[in-house]
Amino acid sequence: MRRAALVVAVAGLLVFAGCSGFDGLDGPDERAPSDVSGDLEIHHIDAGQADSTLLVTPSNETILIDTGDYRDDGAAVIDYLRAHDIDRVDHLVATHGHADHIGGHPEVIDYLETDGDGVGAAYDSGVPHTTATYDAYLDAIEAHDVPLFEVAAGDTLPLEDGDLEATVLNPPADGMGDIDANGVVLAIAFGDVSYLTTGDIEAGTERRLVAERGDDLAADAYQAGHHGSSTSSSEPFLERVDPAVAIVSSARDSRYGHPHDEVLQAFADRGIETYWTGVHGDIVLTTDGTDTAIETERDGPTDPGVLLERDGGAQSARERPPVIGRARTPASG
Repeated sequence: MRRAALVVAVAGLLVFAGCSGFDGLDGPDERAPSDVSGDLEIHHIDAGQADSTLLVTPSNETILIDTGDYRDDGAAVIDYLRAHDIDRVDHLVATHGHADHIGGHPEVIDYLETDGDGVGAAYDSGVPHTTATYDAYLDAIEAHDVPLFEVAAGDTLPLEDGDLEATVLNPPADGMGDIDANGVVLAIAFGDVSYLTTGDIEAGTERRLVAERGDDLAADAYQAGHHGSSTSSSEPFLERVDPAVAIVSSARDSRYGHPHDEVLQAFADRGIETYWTGVHGDIVLTTDGTDTAIETERDGPTDPGVLLERDGGAQSARERPPVIGRARTPASG
């Protein structure tokens, strides 16, 4: 059971005011300049078969969404933070409790609290998971007295940078479904540019979001759900998101075949420029609120039709091996 004493606010209270070949989502001639200043950076860290995304605002406020896989012990994320002189994370978000999303949380929290300027606050859905990784995450929160907030649809992160808005679209207040269905979905708005990240939500949750939050889903850039799995990025969902760019976070040799053929084909059919950490390495989207540019660690094709033909081939959902997780052990409590 989740240790409720660690949670310092519930969803009802957490409502606060307040380069590669791609350059420009709609082109410089199609948008008037926005009224924001500075640049927002969205760093998709190459964490293998896992997720980790770092946002840096014009005022150097930081949001870190997920921290990679437990087998890496946060090393990739910590190395990336060091390389970019990030010694504080103001907002640490766990989309959900699976070990390929919160795997580095314990080590990242410990590193920032002992060798850096700490973690301002942590946020998650409040849905527990029975693994040693999840327990270690809560242990680190408790050991370093990091404020932990449960979030739900309609909440916004309490950002000091007034030019940026981060709105929670999921989980629902009534907490329907399993751990994936209750994953934190964040819509980011900066000037005229919007970004959507959805964790591992699947088609059923996507359908509910289309019905309940359809107008809020539109995004210029979209981090493909569930590492590009065909369980996600369903047709009705993509119709409402209507992104110009998609970013897939998964390993080049993903044992699950991510991104799946069906998803890449859907992106190709819609002309969505596609970046994949397994091919491109670290992927950084930078925007001034009007124009957007993307830089990648490695060169690679961004045409999803070309990515479909990559060496080794993609797999369909029918060919996926079973998911393997790290179960709770007696020693972990």
